[in-house]
Amino acid sequence: MKKESEKNLRAFAAELAIYAVLVTAYFFLVLHLLGNWLYQLDLHHRVLYAVVALLLIVGQAIVLDALTALLFRILRRRWR
Repeated sequence: MKKESEKNLRAFAAELAIYAVLVTAYFFLVLHLLGNWLYQLDLHHRVLYAVVALLLIVGQAIVLDALTALLFRILRRRWR
């Protein structure tokens, strides 16, 4: 049982590290590509800005979850 817990903890730590890198990369990508547009949207069209921000959050969650799941399927095959 101890080995299984150790393996799960290692997998969780790896998943957390990879997810942190992906979220950080996503943040800087959106900031670089959409930063000025989002700023202008915030100044002039607040409601539309709120909708776009929510869509970006939902999109991030879906894409990063799928990407993380794919990465861990690959990693778990190698660890076994």
